[in-house]
Amino acid sequence: MARGLNHVMMAGTLVQEPEMRYTPGGLAILELNLAGNDHVVGDDGKDRELAWYHRATVFGNQAEMLADQLHAGDPVFLEGRLDYRSWESQEGQRRSALDVVATRVEGLTFGARKGEPTMADSRGQQRLRDALNLVTLIGNLTRDAELRYTPSGAAVTRFSVAVNERYRDRGGNDQERTHYVDVNVWRELAEGCAELAKGDPVFVTGRLVNDSWTDRDGNRRFTTRIEGSRVEFLTRGPGAGGPGTRRGPSPQQDQDRDDARGAQAGQDERRLDIDDEFPPEEDLPF
Repeated sequence: MARGLNHVMMAGTLVQEPEMRYTPGGLAILELNLAGNDHVVGDDGKDRELAWYHRATVFGNQAEMLADQLHAGDPVFLEGRLDYRSWESQEGQRRSALDVVATRVEGLTFGARKGEPTMADSRGQQRLRDALNLVTLIGNLTRDAELRYTPSGAAVTRFSVAVNERYRDRGGNDQERTHYVDVNVWRELAEGCAELAKGDPVFVTGRLVNDSWTDRDGNRRFTTRIEGSRVEFLTRGPGAGGPGTRRGPSPQQDQDRDDARGAQAGQDERRLDIDDEFPPEEDLPF
């Protein structure tokens, strides 16, 4: 497995007062709810501002220090990592979540911007314009990449990356955890990533987004993933993948891809569109 890289940087405004709680063992946990606007190029080639809302968790002494310093509306910068967790629901179904754990949090003053530095959402909460929402990962694919096409013909490739994390526990013993992160990439980048296979090591940068849907039982479900803006194929010696060893698509693969594009465009299913805003402001999970 590729040596993991798991790095998050965000700059946004706090949309709620920070929430402090303690574990039974006395560990302080501070939850921060941030919001901002990303600039994204849509299917029409035009720049769009898309809202994002994310929760970040701070632990220990830093949590206690920040609890009385930060307030709703404050702009903040945070640095940290993605943390994958899974559990079994009361119905016996496997559930998972991807959280942001902040290892550094700094208060900000508004930098140079044209116009107002923030904008109000439908709840009156202030979102930072020209915010920062950047995730950088190195890991290995957990399954073959899946290329599909939206009804409008835009290519989207989905894959999942396993990112390993090595650390020492309180007893000084070496431990290893694996974080699983879903990634979507679009258009030319999607078609360029279509041949990625299970086990391939990749370097990914992108933005963190929330997705929502209704399951078969009518329950509202949420997931967090990466909207990738750059993907590089890493090499691990001869035959280990990467641009120097990966074969390009054959003429038959090109034809299969074109056939898939036509079939996908004709299906009546939920539209995958980079211009969608997940979740809607009135359906935020916090």
